[in-house]
Amino acid sequence: MLPLTEAQIRASFVNASKRERDQLVLPADFGDLDWDRRDFLGWRDRKQPQVGYVVVELDGALVGVLLRQTEARSRTRPQCSWCEDVHLPNDVVFYGAKRAGAAGRKGDTIGTLVCADFECSANARKRPPTAYIGFDVEAARLRRIEALAEHVRAFVADVVGAE
Repeated sequence: MLPLTEAQIRASFVNASKRERDQLVLPADFGDLDWDRRDFLGWRDRKQPQVGYVVVELDGALVGVLLRQTEARSRTRPQCSWCEDVHLPNDVVFYGAKRAGAAGRKGDTIGTLVCADFECSANARKRPPTAYIGFDVEAARLRRIEALAEHVRAFVADVVGAE
């Protein structure tokens, strides 16, 4: 992912009001982010922990989505829909997002199960265990990174596409 500025991030949100964009709190480590190891920028708001933000490049444009964590809890350990890591060291929660445009103003939403603190880029880059003799671990890792980027873009496209 290419490095982003605060202005680019704030301007990218398609399902947030001007007030919500102005009040968003950037990640604490924003100045130190390793952009080369990210497929998207995702973080939770320090002032409002139930609020999360995701910014990704979609069809050549920067698109940001405001998410809200729901109170619903699963009885079993859910799998992240984005990184699909079955050996997660972190929690997975259900986030909902208003759709962009008129649909969102009418209350239409979409949801997904995602790593609680958006650790997906790091999870996808971990070397998977060797599944069998001759298993190409590096090729599997690269497929996971590519799949993660596709899953995030597909979710954001669903948020935008309902306009």
